[in-house]
Amino acid sequence: MNLSPQPSAHNFPTSAIILAAGSGSRMQGTVADKTLAPLNGLPVLCHSIRAFLASGCINHFTIVYRDDAQKTELEDALRQIDLQGTPLDWALGGDKRQDSVYNALRIQSETCTHVFIHDSARPLVSTDSIQALHTAVLRDRAAVLAHTVTDTIKRIPNPEQLTQTELEDLDRSRLWAMETPQAFALPDILKAYQHVHNSGLGITDDTSAAASIGLHTTIVPNHAPNLKITTPKDLSYAAWLLQH
Repeated sequence: MNLSPQPSAHNFPTSAIILAAGSGSRMQGTVADKTLAPLNGLPVLCHSIRAFLASGCINHFTIVYRDDAQKTELEDALRQIDLQGTPLDWALGGDKRQDSVYNALRIQSETCTHVFIHDSARPLVSTDSIQALHTAVLRDRAAVLAHTVTDTIKRIPNPEQLTQTELEDLDRSRLWAMETPQAFALPDILKAYQHVHNSGLGITDDTSAAASIGLHTTIVPNHAPNLKITTPKDLSYAAWLLQH
């Protein structure tokens, strides 16, 4: 299997950017790298890669890595699955998630028209969800998987003041929790991230980058488990979900 960078002359209309450069600090040292942690016989990273492959929606992968040592381990992990001849290249991650995404966007092929941006720590994303997102992004240029908020959410005036604080009710019917993948027309999201970079903005997801230049995003409701692994118990729960 060829894991080396591919020339830009190839026709890659839709690329999946897989973010694997995170530090995983909340794993409390239980695993050295959560994206490489074993999950039902395969590294975490490989589960979402296989979902993208099964969807038939993408032509190319860009894997964002933390350093050369991790890249070597990621290459070894990917040899455990069949990439079906799908070209793959690599982007060096940055200090923050937004820097990593920007680095990956800037190296996309000239023929790339759309990108999926996905956190490798979400190994349970379903093929059906990817296909629904693909339909939406081709139609609307920006789309995100999300689910409704079921908890009662309160807002407080000062995040440092928890004692005897004012609790503001928020309209739960208008609240959605963002997931990944998030998908965009490449020219739009590249322009958005250039604006974020040049303006020194701090964002936590790609829809925020889009919003920073006035772009609207279509929500694709997701009813399938799409757990983000951030703590050791999440890894055990993900394994249970895969088995059921």
